Amino acid sequence: MANDTANAGVPLHQVAHARAGDKGDRLNVSVTAYDRRHYPLLLEQVTAERVAALFGHRHAGQVTRYELPRLGALNFVIDGVLEGGVNRSLGLDGHGKTLSFRVLSLEVTLPPEEPGG
Repeated sequence: MANDTANAGVPLHQVAHARAGDKGDRLNVSVTAYDRRHYPLLLEQVTAERVAALFGHRHAGQVTRYELPRLGALNFVIDGVLEGGVNRSLGLDGHGKTLSFRVLSLEVTLPPEEPGG
């Protein structure tokens, strides 16, 4: 009997951590795999398009993804997402450092041989 939970999605934070920063209206989020074997999963599933969709409600502009294979990490630069930046925004604590966990909420699919995959 097939396992109905096989290849079920898990939150990205189970396989990676993130750091974020901001400059003006630009958000910078780096996502780093806890284990280097998960870097190919990040490359395949954590795309600029998916990250842009996460911030669509904030009217994000261009999202650029940079690949850092020697670090097992991705870096995303997201323009126009901070409502003018920390000094201009009316949003409570809406600047970049609070938004990295939003990226970590992305659902990813683990390979079948992985626990939880």
